[in-house]
Order: sequence, then structure tokens, then C-alpha cells
Amino acid sequence: MTFRSVNFDSNDCGANCPQVVVADGVIEAETPQAFADFARQVAKAPRLPSLIFMNSPGGNVVASMELGAEFRKLRAAVVVAGYATVGTRSGPVAGQCLSACVYALMGATRRVAPPDSRLGLHRMSLEAPGDKGGGLADRRLVAILARYAAQMGVSPALVWSAESQTPGALHILSPAEIARWRLAATRF
Repeated sequence: MTFRSVNFDSNDCGANCPQVVVADGVIEAETPQAFADFARQVAKAPRLPSLIFMNSPGGNVVASMELGAEFRKLRAAVVVAGYATVGTRSGPVAGQCLSACVYALMGATRRVAPPDSRLGLHRMSLEAPGDKGGGLADRRLVAILARYAAQMGVSPALVWSAESQTPGALHILSPAEIARWRLAATRF
């Protein structure tokens, strides 16, 4: 996953628009530390960004929980969105938070999933070195995820739902599921 700080470009805030962090890509084992290093560097800026636009296909489950813990330490708000330049304007665009990304999102103190963005879950699988198929997650890891979800204010039922999916199938969450499990709001 890469991180960069950009100036939010909106007519609503004009010259007072905040800086935001754009987090984009796969969440890997080194991502939480890379984000912590990035946050320390950005903390020296005059306007510390505490708003993150996150766009990710997922990645490592444990690293995602650790990234979520880093978001929580900073009291960051996370919006599921990409960030792009269209013509002369830059700003958020529809994004995705799939698979393990959802566990990183949980760590934010404020979570927003705009209606055009996609959130999705699937059953965890663990790959051992040299393993082509990957094995299913053990119950201990599932229980840890459920406790983490509860600590972050998200219903543990989300974790149990993910684990009830057919292996390899991605379930895109409906607005009703997102609200029922307290995963995110649709508006900031």
C-alpha cells in the first residue's frame, strides 16, 4: 500500500480545504509500519491530515488489523474512496475496500462508505510458503477478529458472516448490512 498527502480540492471549503492522506493498494505485512513512518513524517506538516481516503483490494488480515490500530491511534477518519485528477480538479472518486481492507477500516474513529464505493467480504484463507491453495483460517484467528471488531464498535456478526461465505466467493455488502453491522456511515 502506498501513502501520500494531498490537498483536498473542493468548492465547499475553498482555501481552507484540509490535507488528506491517500492510502491505495494491497495491505501487506510491512504496511502498518510504513503507515506509522509516513504519519510521523506528515506530523511535521502545518496541517496534520486526519482524513484518509482508502482504496484497497485487501491483503494480509493481521496487517490490516495492525493498520486499523494505527488509524485508531491517530483518531483518523477513513473514507472508502480513491483519489484522482479529472481535468483541472482533484478529489475523491468511488473506491473499494475488499477482503482484509474491511479490518483496517474498522480501526478508524469515523468510517464512511459512500454509496458508489464497494465494501466486500470473503472467507479468510491462509497460505503457507509454497502452498498453492491456501488453508482456511483457524477458529482462534476468527475469534481474535471478532473481538477486534467489537473493540472497534463493529458487530462481530460481520466476521462470522465473512467466515460463512463459500471459499473464494466475494460478498459485496449491501447498505443495510453496512448499517446493521455498524461498519460505516454513507455520509461524512
